[in-house]
Amino acid sequence: MRKVSVVMGSTSDLEIMKDAINTLKDFGIEVDYGVYSAHRSPERLVEYCANLKNSGIDVVIAGAGGAAALPGMIAALTDLPVIGVPIMGKSLNGLDSLLSIIQMPPGVPVATVGINASKNAGLLAVRVLARYDKDISKKLEEFVKKQKKDAAEKQLVL
Repeated sequence: MRKVSVVMGSTSDLEIMKDAINTLKDFGIEVDYGVYSAHRSPERLVEYCANLKNSGIDVVIAGAGGAAALPGMIAALTDLPVIGVPIMGKSLNGLDSLLSIIQMPPGVPVATVGINASKNAGLLAVRVLARYDKDISKKLEEFVKKQKKDAAEKQLVL
């Protein structure tokens, strides 16, 4: 079974990150999630990242606000794919988080989705895993077909 880790920098990020967790579960993907602060508990984060591969994690989704160091720190500590979710904070409407995550230095890639777009992060992880898992691939094909059908059936009403 494929497994994704969904981590966040603070418990207050769970409201946003639950969309990624629920999306992954909808596709039958096992999810490990928790709070790991790059600034408040860096030693704990380093220990967690050291054990990622041994725990069967295939992809990491990391949500963070403000300085948003979490996704970049994880990418620096593992060679697993990392997807960053910028969390909208009280200042700069999440632009600070977006720029912090997307502007990684060469050699430390973090795929980045839109501000508060954890559902898209979940779907991006699904797309990565679908390349290696036929069951997930089939569920993804069904999801895309349904999405297209639903969009085609929408009517404008005045």
